[in-house]
Amino acid sequence: MEGISLESVTSWVKERIPDLEPPLSFSLIAGGHSNLTYKFVDQKNAAYVLRRPPLGHVLESAHDMGREFRIISALEESKVPVPICYGLCEDPDVNGVSFYIMNFVEGLVPHSAEPMEELTGDERQSFGHHVAQVLGDLHTTDVEAIGLGQLGRREGYLDRQLKRWEKQYVATQTHELPDMDESLRLLHAHKPEQIGFSIVHGDYRPGNMLIEDGKVAALLDWELCTLGDPLADVGYLMNNWAEEGDPVEVTAPTGIGGFPSRQEIMDSYQERTGRDLSKINYYRAFSHWRLAAISQGVYKRYLVGAMGEQEFDLERYKRSIESKARLACELLSS
Repeated sequence: MEGISLESVTSWVKERIPDLEPPLSFSLIAGGHSNLTYKFVDQKNAAYVLRRPPLGHVLESAHDMGREFRIISALEESKVPVPICYGLCEDPDVNGVSFYIMNFVEGLVPHSAEPMEELTGDERQSFGHHVAQVLGDLHTTDVEAIGLGQLGRREGYLDRQLKRWEKQYVATQTHELPDMDESLRLLHAHKPEQIGFSIVHGDYRPGNMLIEDGKVAALLDWELCTLGDPLADVGYLMNNWAEEGDPVEVTAPTGIGGFPSRQEIMDSYQERTGRDLSKINYYRAFSHWRLAAISQGVYKRYLVGAMGEQEFDLERYKRSIESKARLACELLSS
């Protein structure tokens, strides 16, 4: 298995998982340019997970296994459903790069609408409300009590994000996009004051969850986690929580129907946290604009051939950037 030094990894893992019975069998269950996720099973068919940086990565800081491991390990003491971690390896002699291991959580992975069709009407409803509950639990977790008080800067989240992604957008801009400029102007002009802080997941959407019995069995992919404005997570979730009748450019697994509405999700979250969501359209607009800025960087890399020979619909991707910018403007003007 590419990316796994079987003999040395097996030896390291065996010291940390009680009753493990090698030989181990590895399979890649999530890959790409992000961190790689492998499932491995022993001779008793007991299943576990190994996470490591992508193959051929350059910057260790961009794929910090230690940080991700510490976040998940700390959250084991909270109400947030996360896998149980067994250990972090930072010795390059074992597998060339850092990695960590955790238990394998069974569940449905809703990367698209197709898996969601397996859920009953009751399960769709309970899942939606549990999504709001888990986000509320995350945002009310005492960061000091679980040892994550130094995870990141607490204040000025929107300022930092706007500065970071504006700089990247300008550096990768390939064509005029008036909606991007106008939405950025409005984002600066109408930026709300940050009220308090919390852990921010950074990519809180159904595709990063495992569903079992109509509940979130585990919340995954903590690469973008930091401290900051919790409403950024809520806005991002709303953009990834499609309803029947949404415009075609708004796509998410929940668009098949039968799930709680965006308003019901927000009501449930607000009841759990007491947070004011009256300015949620700002955070939704910010999320669309931020993703458009990120996508512009990807678009330019493909446009100049930096991604090698890969099939990629440049015009369709370009239109998706324009769509996100337009949605941001519409939300800021509503």
